[in-house]
This record gives sequence, C-alpha cells and structure tokens, in this order.
Amino acid sequence: MNRNELIRQKKSGKKWALLTAYDAPTAEVLAKNGADWILVGDSLGMVVLGYPTTAPVTMDEMVHHTRAVRRGAENAFIIGDMPLKAVQDGTAEALKAARRFLRAGADAVKVEWRRDAIAIVRKLVRQGIPVMGHLGLTPQTAGDAKNFRVQGKVASQAEEIFERALLFEKEGVFSVLLECVPSPVARAVTKALRIPTIGIGAGVHCDGQILVFHDLVGWFSKFRPRFVKRYADAGRVFGDAVQRYTREVREGRFPGPKQSFKMDKDELKEFSQWLKR
Repeated sequence: MNRNELIRQKKSGKKWALLTAYDAPTAEVLAKNGADWILVGDSLGMVVLGYPTTAPVTMDEMVHHTRAVRRGAENAFIIGDMPLKAVQDGTAEALKAARRFLRAGADAVKVEWRRDAIAIVRKLVRQGIPVMGHLGLTPQTAGDAKNFRVQGKVASQAEEIFERALLFEKEGVFSVLLECVPSPVARAVTKALRIPTIGIGAGVHCDGQILVFHDLVGWFSKFRPRFVKRYADAGRVFGDAVQRYTREVREGRFPGPKQSFKMDKDELKEFSQWLKR
C-alpha cells in the first residue's frame, strides 16, 4: 500500500468503492465488477455466523474467511478486520494477529477506535503493516446491536471524532473509515485529512464508501440500517428458488430427463440380465 499514492489520488478527486466479502464466490464477483478494495469484516459474525454482535468473532474465524476471500480474488486489495479478541490483550497480541492476517492473504488490517487504538496502530505501522483506522460507531465496543447509533451528533463527540482522525493520520494509517457519523462531521474530517476517508452511513463527502455485501443485495434480514441502499433482493430470489425446488421434488418433477444420466443400451441390457440372476 503506497500511502503517498493514495494521497495523490485523493487530491485528483478519486472515489473508492468498497464492499465486504467473506467467501471466495462473493470475492470473485466483487473483484470482477469494480470493487476497489475488499474488507473481510468482522461483520461476518452477524451476517454469516449468526452471532448477535461482532464481539464473539475469533481470529481463527477471520483467518479462515480471509483465506477464502483471497482464493476468490487473487489480485484484489484485501483488508482484514481486526476482531475484538485480537486487540483486547495489548499491542503484542495485536501484532501477532495482524501478521496472521497477512499470512492468510490480507494486504492490510483495520483497527477500530478503542482506548489503546493509537498504541496498536503505532506498533503495526512501525512493523510495516498497512492499517485503516475506524471511527464513529465502533460495533466491537457498542455492546448490543440496539446500541448501533449515530455518533457525533453532539458537538463534543464530533470534536472527539475529528481529533481522533488526526491522531490516526499522524500515526500513519492509510485511510480512515467513518461509520454512522453526521455528514457535516465526515465532511470536516475528509477536508482535514490528506489520506482518504471511507464512509458507511457518513454521507456523500467521504472519499469513498463501503457497505456490507449482504446489506447491498438484501441477504440479511434481521435489521436494515437506514444508510443502506439495497441494489437487489437476494433473500426473495433465493427464497423463490428454494420454494420452486421443494415443490418440484415433492411433485416428482425434479430431477427430470435433463438432470439424469443414461446408460449405453448394451451396458443396460447386460446390467438388466445380471439383476435377473
């Protein structure tokens, strides 16, 4: 990751389009259809693994899915999302986790803001590991999903987000993700930083945008964030397909001749004679 090149691209007005992926087929689709970067988000805990929040996600799970994403998108720029369990035991353990991400195929890691986030980022960057910072709503420490609320609506919170963004940049992150932040706050941060900002629920003024793939295609139904725009209804499409399949099986219409295999006439004759013995 060439940080200076990203700064140059931001100055030229480039916009980045990011999406999450957790498996090889999805990663392949994203890589072939214009996604600039792919995030293996710890959101997989909720949309794939069925956890109530992202907090229970383990490094083993993240590494497993990162490998799958890399197999599906060999040339993509992949960011591994450092889960809570990877950062809660200090900088040394965080460094080990980040290195596991790189061995699994990630090009960079993302670190959510927490009490020791700056120390963790400093450690990783000094070891040559590209880091994306994450501010605003930080799901790992938000607790229950009901607490997933906009951050920075109060001036003091907005000032905190702004100052933390500057700290992240100072420590060498290549980008800052802003989640569920009022548009004016995201605009101010984007203007102040030389590096790109990536928004999710942070308005149009960020240098790029990211969505959870399952939200984008309507494949996660437990809740729908206000900032999500659905570009497809995969849940309905897949549901219709399952209903048609189960109906045809029960009616004896599947499999049909096109889905069945035949035998050579002579071989069938020999087999039939054998059965009569």
